[in-house]
Amino acid sequence: MKTKVLMVCLGNICRSPLGEGILKSKVDSEDVFVDSAGTAGYHVGNPPDKRSIAVAHKHGLDISTQKCRKFSKQDFSEFDYIYVMDRSNFSDVAALASNQEEANKVKLLLSEVELGIKEVPDPYYGGEDGFENVYQMIDRACEEIAKKLN
Repeated sequence: MKTKVLMVCLGNICRSPLGEGILKSKVDSEDVFVDSAGTAGYHVGNPPDKRSIAVAHKHGLDISTQKCRKFSKQDFSEFDYIYVMDRSNFSDVAALASNQEEANKVKLLLSEVELGIKEVPDPYYGGEDGFENVYQMIDRACEEIAKKLN
């Protein structure tokens, strides 16, 4: 049975598309399905932010064909692991859980690594260096997740 992992941020245009693309590059697609979503529906149907696409491309990943979507209660039954980027997203997703089993699927992405911080900052209003910094954080966490899944 295929393991399913969902990456979640606010708008599904910056951090979670990077999480999706990075983790996909580190796991066997025959064994692991990776997707992403946002807690808000601001950008549904749109591609990721051009700066996320650019930083992914810089690291050899193409996330340009991803389409933004909003997190739904149905995702709890579809996914085994739900990784959120910050505490606000954690609260929003956990609040939708129908039971403890669903709530237990939700984790902060950076809880998988020791970086001295637990939240991936939102780079949306910052410069290009913010996207590179976020890429590096997500990459480190995805490396640890991939070790557990492979």
